[in-house]
Amino acid sequence: MNELESKFAQTIKQNKSTIYTVCYMFSKDADEVNDLFQEAVINLWRGFEGFENRSNVKTWIYRVALNTCISQERKKRRTSTEPLSMNINLFEDNDEDTRQVDMLHKRISRLQPFDRAIVLLWLENMPYEEIGQVVGISTTAVATRLFRIKEQLKKMND
Repeated sequence: MNELESKFAQTIKQNKSTIYTVCYMFSKDADEVNDLFQEAVINLWRGFEGFENRSNVKTWIYRVALNTCISQERKKRRTSTEPLSMNINLFEDNDEDTRQVDMLHKRISRLQPFDRAIVLLWLENMPYEEIGQVVGISTTAVATRLFRIKEQLKKMND
């Protein structure tokens, strides 16, 4: 393994949970999340040598992972398929917290990909300024968007 490959492997190891978090926001299916993760890592590798540390590496990783997930979602919409279902979930957890999390996840998944990305970063406790850097909008625009997104989520029916 050369120095670049070693540095890349270390970067992925340190930021694995960040990449998985982004991927999870775009799917709850474990296989699909793993596919998204793999696609994101491939895209990170493609851009790794050209990454010039003009921004924080974590910000760059968020941006690449988000763009990967959004691109995959667009492809998925163009070629929609009917998923197989067993109509039973052996791992279903019915406590109140789980239902709340499921409801929030369902509502967030109905948002447009760009808004979903902003919510994800906000839920990760990322500062507005850094969210703006990741998604390419101003800090003020982040605050405005988040306010509108929160209102939209409140008005949604399950």
